[in-house]
Parts: sequence; structure tokens; C-alpha cells
Amino acid sequence: MKEKLFIVLAAVIIFTGPLIAQDAMKPPTAKKEPKVLKIHGYEIVDNYAWLRDRSDKKDPEIMKYLDAENAYTEANMGSHKGFIDTLYKEMLGRIKQDDTSVPYKRGNFWYFTKTEQGKQYPVYLRSKTRDGKNAEVLLDQNEMAKGYKFYAIAAFEPSDDGNLLAFSTDTTGYRQYTLRVKDLKTGKMLPEKIERVTSSEWSPDGKFLFYGQEDPISKRSDKIFRHTVGSSEPDVLVYEEKDVLFESSISRSRDQKMFFINSDAATMNEFRYLSADDPSGDWKLIAPRRDAHEYWATFDNGEFYILTNKDAENFKVVRAPLSDPTEKNWADFIPHNPAIKVENISFFKDYAVVSELENGLEYIKVMDRKTKRAPVRIETPESVYTMGLANNPEYDTPFIRYSYSSMITPNSTYEFDLKTRKSELIKQQEIPSGYDKAQYETTRVWSTSRDGVKVPISIVMKKGTKLDGRSPMLLYAYGSYGSSMTPDFSSSRLSLVDRGMIYAITHIRGGSELGEKWRQDGRMFKKKNTFNDFVDSAKWLIANKYTAADRLVIEGGSAGGLLMGAVVNQSPETFKAAIVQVPFVDVMNTMIDDTLPLTTGEWIEWGNPRDDKKAWDYMYSYSPYDNIKAQDYPNMLVEISLNDSQVPYWEGAKFVAKLREMKTDDNTLLLKTNMGAGHGGSSGRYDRLKEVAFEFAYALSQVGITK
Repeated sequence: MKEKLFIVLAAVIIFTGPLIAQDAMKPPTAKKEPKVLKIHGYEIVDNYAWLRDRSDKKDPEIMKYLDAENAYTEANMGSHKGFIDTLYKEMLGRIKQDDTSVPYKRGNFWYFTKTEQGKQYPVYLRSKTRDGKNAEVLLDQNEMAKGYKFYAIAAFEPSDDGNLLAFSTDTTGYRQYTLRVKDLKTGKMLPEKIERVTSSEWSPDGKFLFYGQEDPISKRSDKIFRHTVGSSEPDVLVYEEKDVLFESSISRSRDQKMFFINSDAATMNEFRYLSADDPSGDWKLIAPRRDAHEYWATFDNGEFYILTNKDAENFKVVRAPLSDPTEKNWADFIPHNPAIKVENISFFKDYAVVSELENGLEYIKVMDRKTKRAPVRIETPESVYTMGLANNPEYDTPFIRYSYSSMITPNSTYEFDLKTRKSELIKQQEIPSGYDKAQYETTRVWSTSRDGVKVPISIVMKKGTKLDGRSPMLLYAYGSYGSSMTPDFSSSRLSLVDRGMIYAITHIRGGSELGEKWRQDGRMFKKKNTFNDFVDSAKWLIANKYTAADRLVIEGGSAGGLLMGAVVNQSPETFKAAIVQVPFVDVMNTMIDDTLPLTTGEWIEWGNPRDDKKAWDYMYSYSPYDNIKAQDYPNMLVEISLNDSQVPYWEGAKFVAKLREMKTDDNTLLLKTNMGAGHGGSSGRYDRLKEVAFEFAYALSQVGITK
């Protein structure tokens, strides 16, 4: 290992091109190659545009730069190698390596996965009985992954009769999936090999497979096809989404009687439907798309049920007849309640299950449609927690499964008996090395932002922690796309808390934790609320003695990486260090390029700076890459992935290069590139755990904890 490290470090010193010759422990210096962008009357100079690779082959000059940055990061973290190993072994000791998932019933079989010690990936199995006896192996991901640095399985769809299995795989991390079909009677693979598949559904008789496919350049899922299984005939295009703001997907109601095509944009939807008994029939429209109207449709007991924000900011549920489900026939099923956001509704035989959000907490409400008993919310034993429906593919079932955890309660799966209304714990995450919940405490506090808005913060810490301003803290947030960051359990996180570090999640605007208004108040021309909320939450925690500025490490990824970039530009003195993961920081260059994955669909989430000067001016005012200036910055670890299709690696690379040029401090800035993964990091469970150990070692070392 030392020899290999020496070779890499030597390369940092001797190679020419994008780097200036330097000592191994000095940071790499990227060359400056000015490129001028003229837009909306402005001339914007970008010195590091060359770091974007526009070819399929990796530019050697860019690869040398990334290798040099990796070597510099490894050299800086080299003294903590033993600590990283300690954390990894510690976290590994909290994982039950030989384990099985909770079996779920689908048709005549019970499906589950199994992990084995020493193996990176699960094995997919099924049994004719719930206890898993005499199980047959459907897919062994470990065998399938041999020869690949990355291997992910997305779709896993047995046909209704259980004879065929449709599944999709990605071997690079680029989230580009290939759909295959396996004959489960013979164990042989069928000839189907369909590229760039994003969604899939079987017809009831197993003769047809509907699938969504993405554009090869933009990765926008724009086409839905009908494929005849086992046939070499050309697939039938049943729908094409031509509006670049929208993506399309195929789904099927739980009662299996209705197909749906959802055309989905950030703030509007459009659904088409087709009877599952007539897969070659004509698709019909429920309600045409219009600005700011979001709705989702399903089908049950001969009627359509539609979750909609029509005259209902926090959504309501309406019902509509099969004969004509257009808007004129919509009638309230669950009326709008401004205090409660309806997030989803799921139908089972004689029951409806509603996922709700109230005052930042999740609830599951069960409605008995046969006896008309009063709806009931499933009880929650803690005041700070997360819960949601688990995998429930069966329509006619006596129980539903739901998941529950908190920042101190391990991940748990419950069965709720629909008749008795009693919950039974059927599996809880085991921690082999031992875990005593009583040693920890979790709470929710409310900070105040500069505009007077109260922001919830979920906290976990060792019981008895003194709030004297001396405790180190890792503060996490996301704050985009209406995604709620729930206070869940992490066994790895115990390695932080056991060493005296407080872990906190601030639920800033841009998510949906406090309902739809919370989301809307953190997007488009209100996006700066997201960044202000985070900075003000951090300052509130410091003022209230939970931590101190020189003890506070912050973390965020993807759109949360945008958050990190924005807040270190805005208030660098508030943070000791930042972990910036796969960050969306080169906002302007990305959002004017409609050939990049995701860009066009993002225009109604962030704005379209290419065509709208007002959007350009607002977004430019917070874009992290464009707002780097000559000032002191905290220590930073920036992590990117070479095969990332969602946030290209060059965004973080350019961010670091410009920071090195502009910052006025001697604080350490590290860039770490995963050369064999995508947006979510490594695919293998052990490899991913090593990445977490590295990040935690970095966070702890920043506050002086190194063992």
C-alpha cells in the first residue's frame, strides 16, 4: 500500500499539463484557461471550464488532475488511516452481516433478500411459505457483479403468475439501466435486453411488458413502449413526452386492474390510463396538464382516486367514475385540511391507507371502507420519529406493513392488523455489538430564521451531554425538491455520538417537513430562504450552547451540496469544516445546458437562466461557483464521483479549483473522486461503509477527535 501511494504521490510532483510542479503535501494547482460566456448582456469568465470532459473517453489531462487531488487527499488523511480502520470495524460490528429481509407476499410466493458475511451484495430469493423454507435463488447479485467495480439492481418485477422476472441493472453508477427477463421455471434468461429503462410493468397475462425509456443524451425519460415478451418484433411506442419539462413513467394500480402513464414535472402532472385487461387498447387522459396543478391517480373498486392540489395547497383526495374521470366529475373523498398535508393514499381490499404530514411529523391513517369505522392513526411511541408504509404489493391482505424508527430506535418493521387495529413488531434491526437505547436521547428544537420563521431541528446525543458550548456537532440538511429529511436511525452514526459529537438535522425550507408551503417557500425565487435557514439554524445552535463555531462541522450532498457551497460563501466564519458531497455548485453552466441530464426538467424547480434574465440574475446571486470570493473559508472535504449522471464530477472539481485560487486562508481543502461509482457512491455494502468511515473520520478529526 505504501509503495502504491508513493507512486501516485510521485505522479503529483512530476507530471506536467494541468498542474504546476509541487511538493506532495502541497495542494494541486489547476491551470487557468479562460473561457468567456456571453449571456443577457453579461460577460462571464470561467477559468476552469476545461475540467468538463465532453467526450465519452476520459481526457488524460483531467484524469491526471483528479488523480493528483486524490493523492493529496490521501496524503492529508494518511495520519488518520488507523482511525478510519477503527471506525470501519466499529461500524461493521453493528451490522448483522448474515441477515434476511422481511419476506413480502406477491401472488403465490414470498420474496426476500439474504446477505452473507463477506459478500458485498444481497441474494434475491422466494419461497412458497412465509418462513422462507426451501427457497429458490432468483438472482445472486454477488455472482452477477463479478468483474464490475459497480453493480446495482433497480427494477425487480415478477409477472402475475410468478413465472417470469423482469429486472434492471446498472454496471457503472451512471444510473443507466438495462432490462432483462428471466424465466423462473427454467432458470434461463430470455433474449430481451432493453437499454436505458426507467420504469416497467407487466400485463396480467405476462405476454406484454410496458417500459419507460430515457433519451441517451439528456437522460429524460420521454418514451413508453409495449414489448411482446419473447418476440423479435419492434416494440410499440404507446406514448412520447415531447415537453422537455416533463418525464414519463409507467405504473399499475395495486388491484392490478389499471395501467397509468404519469407525465411528471416539478409542479404539474398529467395522467393517462388504460384497462389492464386491454393492454393493446387506447390510452385516455384524466386531466390535462396546467401550470401548478399536481395530481396523482390510482384505481380501486371501479373508481379512480386522485390526490390533487386543486384548491388545496396541502392536497386532498377526490374520487371519479370510471365512465368519465375528468375534473368535472371529481368529488371529495378526503377534503382539504390546511393543517395536514396528504402525501399519499394506498388502497387495499376494503381499506384505504393515508400517509399524512402534520407539524413536521409523519402519520399513517387507516380507513375501513367496509364497516365505515372512524379512521384511526397508527400509534407512535415517540415524539420525534419517522414512519411510512413498507412494501405491500398484495391487494387482498389482512395486514399492512409499515416501517418505523427514530434517531435512537433501530429500524423496525411492523404489521398492522386491519381488523383488530393492533401493531406487531416483526423485525427490528439487530446490532450484534450491542446497543442500549437508554444511553441516548433525541429531541426536536425550533430555531428562528432572520425573517421570523421557526425551523425545526432534530437532534440526537449521548444522554447527559452538557449544553455548555463545548460539544462538537455534525449538522446535516438538504432542503430541495420537497424532500423531507426524516429523523431516522443510523447505527454508523453511533460512532459520532459515542465520541461526544451531537448529530443534528435542520429541516430547512425547500423540503416538505412542514407541508407544501414549506416546499414552495424554498424554491425558485425564494430559494435563498433555504440557505438563510441553514445559517440561522447553525447560529441558533451556537447561541444556545449546543456547539460552537470552531466545533461545528456541516454536511450536505447533491442539492444539499449546493446548500453547503452557498452557506460557506455566505457565512464561512460560522463553520469549522464542511463535507460537500456530489455538489450541485456550478449552477449557471449546468442550468443553461439542455444537453445535460436533468437540466430541462429542473427549469421549473430552480428557474431557466438560459432564457430568462430575471432567473439568471437571481440564480447567479447564490450559485456557489460564481460567488467564490477572496475571503477565509472553513476546512472542506469535497467528494465527487466520476460516473455521476445527476451532478457531473466537474462541478465539484471546478469548485475546488476556484476555491484554491481565491481563498485567503491556510485551511485544508480536499477533493476526493470516486473513480468507479455514481451519484450514490459505491454499490457494495462494505465499500460504502468504508466511505462513511472516511467521512466520519474527517468530521471527528476536524474537532480534535482522532481515536
